[in-house]
Amino acid sequence: MSAPASLWRADKPLLLASGSTTRRDMLVAAGVPVEAIRPDLDERAAEAPLLRQGAAGSAIAGALACAKALGVSVNNPGRFVLGADQSLTCGGTIHHKPADLTGAEAQIAALAGRGHELHSAFVLACDGEIVAEGGETARMTMRPLSADFIAAYVAAAGPAILGSVGGYQVEGLGAQLFEMVEGDHFTILGLPLFAVLDALRELGLLAR
Repeated sequence: MSAPASLWRADKPLLLASGSTTRRDMLVAAGVPVEAIRPDLDERAAEAPLLRQGAAGSAIAGALACAKALGVSVNNPGRFVLGADQSLTCGGTIHHKPADLTGAEAQIAALAGRGHELHSAFVLACDGEIVAEGGETARMTMRPLSADFIAAYVAAAGPAILGSVGGYQVEGLGAQLFEMVEGDHFTILGLPLFAVLDALRELGLLAR
């Protein structure tokens, strides 16, 4: 039996420096074979100096994506490594993944009735050097929400939302929180997939 046809041109799968199943599934669905390695990175410690310098959310996402890609790359010579990160900014404040469901309620309440930005960045590295990078921004507007609705939403959505910055998953029940979304769907999910695929083609890793 012959092997299934593939658009991937490299001898080995792409290394994904992330524990995110959402990012892995996006890549695999797009025809990119993936091996995932969770990077050894304290994200809050890594971003602390950037926050003190007043760095923009897009810059922070890019810096963390870079740290993940390079951290995995130096230990995997000859392999192409993809690092990615996402940040959320609202009114100049950067939000992270909520620690618990109470935190998710508070975060959603802070975003309710307001617009915010999701910045998704990626870095491709090989042998400890950056070979491609990029990022995209999506603009999200939540509708006004009552405290009772927020509590009901968090109870219905459950712990799964703790894996998402903002405390929502717009691809699921989180769609009920929004009145407007401006931006690419993949960017909202945490990976500017079209830009990543284009970079992989430029590197000769995908068929053109």
